[in-house]
Amino acid sequence: MVDFFKKKAKNSKDDILSGLTVALALVPEAVAFAFVAGVDPLVGLYAAFMIGLITSVFGGRPGMISGATGAMAVVLVSLVKEGNEMGMAMATPVENMGLNYLFATIVLTGVIQFLAGVFKFGKFVRLIPHPVMMGFVNGLAIVIFLSQLGMFTEKIAGEAVWLHGTELYTMIGLVMLTMAIMFFLPKLTSKIPAALTGIVVVSAIVIFGGLDVSTVGSFIRDGGGSGLKGGLPTFQSQLFNMVPLNWETITFVLPYACILAAIGLIESLMTLNLLDEITNSRGNGNRECMAQGAANIVTGFFGGMGGCAMIGQSLINVKSGGRGRLSGIVAALTLLAFILFAASYIEMVPIAALVGVMFMVVIGTFAWSSFRILNKIPKSDAFVLILVSGLTVIFDLAIAVLVGVIVSALVFSWENARRIRARKSMKEDGTKVYEIWGPLFFGSITTFMNKFDVANDPESVEIDFIESRVSDHSGIEAISNLVKKYENAGKTIKLKHLSEDCIKLLHRADDHLRTVIIRDIDDPRYYVVTDKVKIE
Repeated sequence: MVDFFKKKAKNSKDDILSGLTVALALVPEAVAFAFVAGVDPLVGLYAAFMIGLITSVFGGRPGMISGATGAMAVVLVSLVKEGNEMGMAMATPVENMGLNYLFATIVLTGVIQFLAGVFKFGKFVRLIPHPVMMGFVNGLAIVIFLSQLGMFTEKIAGEAVWLHGTELYTMIGLVMLTMAIMFFLPKLTSKIPAALTGIVVVSAIVIFGGLDVSTVGSFIRDGGGSGLKGGLPTFQSQLFNMVPLNWETITFVLPYACILAAIGLIESLMTLNLLDEITNSRGNGNRECMAQGAANIVTGFFGGMGGCAMIGQSLINVKSGGRGRLSGIVAALTLLAFILFAASYIEMVPIAALVGVMFMVVIGTFAWSSFRILNKIPKSDAFVLILVSGLTVIFDLAIAVLVGVIVSALVFSWENARRIRARKSMKEDGTKVYEIWGPLFFGSITTFMNKFDVANDPESVEIDFIESRVSDHSGIEAISNLVKKYENAGKTIKLKHLSEDCIKLLHRADDHLRTVIIRDIDDPRYYVVTDKVKIE
């Protein structure tokens, strides 16, 4: 019992310290994504707080961090722009109407995500092949790395210019110091969170050393924001008055909501899957869908820009020891405390410290083993891995994963379509026997039909499916059509070793087929994927 309480106390300590680290890392990310979407930084920070808190409490993966994300922010750019244009075109022009459309879209996005969880669509993440998962991880690591390079620039006359001279060397030195602390400190002790220690040490050096470097505060001001200081999120009552509930609004909002819902669920479920592998545990995808949906509904009504799981912050959390729900709750509440009480102090944190933390996340995220196995795995898997990595960088996660799954499915179908074989032999009574090997499905039916020589076969033919498996309705139709070809040629055909489900479906296709099927005690048992109507 004593050991149990000691373990709980240690886990709680790790969760709290890890949550504090994540909260610091969330600030520049949420602010940056708000700028990308073209909204005030507080809109991004409120989203990070509300989504992070709700998903930490009700989500399907303890330790996973959610908030405002770049993948969704990119889509919101055109939404806000078009919404503003529609607002100005109204009979009574409305400025910043795009923000109201944004909130309405996020609410609808949440509804779609919640329904996805209700109808248990979360389980489909298990269909994502390992090469796609590895490509996603590598691509995301590259995206995180490239996003941090922007921190090595400064705004001059509205243009981003690379740092140079002393400023650049100071920035690099502070980044390297943060990374060194995160690398070596765990080798000395595991009781102190390395990421939080790195941020605190580098911040102290900058503040007490009077170094002139970019900070969270200067980053916000450079982007056009006024600061982190704000109040509690408030209910956006103007939504019901400002956004007209008509067909034009629905046709404008719905496509964006569907895209955002898909991006949010794919990124969240992929992150959940990755953390499952790291922690050797299993999350609940359907519960996560419902939690993400509920969080976006709330954040839409209370002035947030929406979001989903954040792989970078989730990895920081897990690698810092945060494995429970408490870590995400602490991160969200700490972020709110920053907004309400400690904005001036958080604005003093140097960007270099946060960049160093993110660079260590990149190193820990990238699947370096992929270089070693590229020449050992099938070429198709290697192609999918590289393809998904590239598409993640060029486009976004949702497109990369969807394309990767589609390509993997096509490769799988093609490979299985080539495996169907027919071994031919003759019985003493002159019956020709075709022993079918391999799966019979939509991709292999053409090859299957080409195995038979209806015109030159003898009067009696037997097809044995003992080493085959009829997988779908296309296979059923192929068998039915083959029987008709032989019968139209005036020949006798018999079918052996079909499963009970397959036989029932053949009977439904043509009751006459009962006469050509030979039942045996060693008939296989499997179901055919068709329209799910059970034949009694």
